[in-house]
Order: sequence, then structure tokens, then C-alpha cells
Amino acid sequence: MQFHGVGITALAGAVPHKVIDNYRYTEYFPADQVKEVVDKIGVYERRFADEKTCSSDLCHAAAEKLIADNRINRNEIDLLVFVSQTPDYRMPATSVLLQHRLNLPQTTIAFDINLGCSGFIYGLSVVYSMMQNMGLRKALLLDGETRSKVYSPKDRRSAFLFGDGGVAALIERGEQFGTSFFSLNSDGSRGDLIKINGGGYRNPSSVETLKEKVVDEYGNIRSDEHGYMNGGDVFNFVIREIPKDIKRLITETGTDMESLDFYVFHQANNFINSYLAKKLKLDTSKIPSTIEKYGNTSSVSVPLTITDRLRGKLDGKHTLLMSAFGVGMTWATAIVPFVNCNISEIVEV
Repeated sequence: MQFHGVGITALAGAVPHKVIDNYRYTEYFPADQVKEVVDKIGVYERRFADEKTCSSDLCHAAAEKLIADNRINRNEIDLLVFVSQTPDYRMPATSVLLQHRLNLPQTTIAFDINLGCSGFIYGLSVVYSMMQNMGLRKALLLDGETRSKVYSPKDRRSAFLFGDGGVAALIERGEQFGTSFFSLNSDGSRGDLIKINGGGYRNPSSVETLKEKVVDEYGNIRSDEHGYMNGGDVFNFVIREIPKDIKRLITETGTDMESLDFYVFHQANNFINSYLAKKLKLDTSKIPSTIEKYGNTSSVSVPLTITDRLRGKLDGKHTLLMSAFGVGMTWATAIVPFVNCNISEIVEV
């Protein structure tokens, strides 16, 4: 897929004020086991939302910061897309609630995208398509997750990995952006690799789905309404599919890999991203990382990494390669020009 004359003109992020020191996250595990896990995955701190704070609250704070810093006329926002797998409610769509909270006009198109780690790149392609083909003026792509509420703190395989955050991206049309390229992929045969079995309509909530139980020989504990991840199979999926997809997009678009200014990967864990950098023979100085301070924030991780690490570095024209992969399984790669992108300082909620 390719789009012309559409780009991200501003970014703002929000994270919870509560900082989790992973080395001290030892309530359910011995300190030596905690250190072993933390050192391996490279996640030293995370941000956890409190029980009253939702993904929409983080996105609302980010969007208000973006609107204020860029003096945006709210009446010119024609589209609002909210990406999340931790919405406020089953219905209505959280995007529509955000349209009201942000005091946007009733003419604003608003809808949700329910997608995991690749969600920001998928959402960006949807917004770019609508901007290009419908002649819209301004769009907000809001991406928020509170993954800390999804995973069991008693399951060592996921307890130290996930954190919360939200990002707002302002998208506009302009010839200066040139052409963007996207590769979007899915494989539902691997849907069991990362999953929440209970609480939906296939397996509705019940006393049984909410009951915590030991799930393996290592003593890990979770309920059917906690997320689980088969880390080994996920890693095998990543090393098989992601380099191949990146190389294919680079080849089909005639892009010189070394000419790209930054490579922004989903912050899955330090081991995976180090492998990808080595496999693709990338200049590691061009690979921003936030895994150590925010953990894996699912779909938020790519835009949060840009917001946190590339603030003040996207003046003029730069071209970024973005790659994200995970729950579904889905994966996405994009080559996207940024032109004088205004990145706000991250706010705490």
C-alpha cells in the first residue's frame, strides 16, 4: 500500500505517574528470579495506571497537550480514530466518547480499531487512506493501552513486561510529505500465541473464568481472563516473519536501507529487538529504544518511542521505518516521511 501527500505533523504522549521499579516488583517471586528475568528482557521501569485511569484518559491528556501546543482549531478535526484493546466499555466505542470529551464537532468521524501490537501502523494506514481519498482536513490518531490491567502479576512469563501509555498523532495533508509505504499482514492460525481466553462472548465471564489457578509446572498463576503469551513461539514467529517483511518492503519500494534516518521497532523485549538489529545489519545508533523505561506498551510502543526519543530530532525531513508485531498474530511495516514534526513533552497522568 502507498499513500501520497499525507503525514504526521505533531505527536504528544501521556503516561501514568506511577513508576514501577521492576527489580522491586518482588511480591510473588524471589529477588534472584526477578533479577534474572529483568536483566534478560531489559525492562527496568514501567508505568502503571491506577484503577480509575483508562486508556482513554491517557489519550485524552495526550490529545489536549497536542491541541494546545499546536494551537489546533478543534472544528477542523474531521476524523478521530482510537486504537486499543483495553477500551472503556464493550460499547459504546471509546472514540465517540473522546470526540465529546475533546469538544470536537459532531461532524467528526469517530471509530475504534481493536488491534494489538501492530495497531498504530494499521491505524496510520487507515487514516492516511481516508485523508488521501476523502479530502479531510485534520485527523487525530489516538492510541492507548493499560496492559498492566490485563496480565497476572503472579505469572512470571508476563508479569515484568507490560506497561501503560497513550499517544496522540495529528495527521494532515501536504505535498511536502511525499509517499509513504505500508505492508500489513495477519495469520489467525497463530491466534493462540497471545490471548485472553475468558471474558468475551466465546467464553463469557463466570466464576470459573475469574478463578486464579496454577497453569504450569513452574507455579505460574493466572485466571482465564488474564492474558497469556507463549514466549518461545512468539520469538520464533518474529525471527521468521519480521526480517522477511522488512526486506520485502525495502526491495519493492526501491528504498536504500542505509538512507533511512531511524528504525523504530515495537518494544517487545530487549532480546528480540537486539536480534532484529543484528539480523538486518542495522546501525544501532538509529534505533531508539524505550523498553527499559516503559516496558512493552503494545500498540503504543512505536509512537511512544518516537515521542520520547526523537523529540527535537525530526526538524526538517526525515524518513522512518516502523515495524510492529504481536497479538493476532499480526505484523506491519511502514516507511513514512516526517516533515517538521512537532513533538510535545510527555505528560504524566
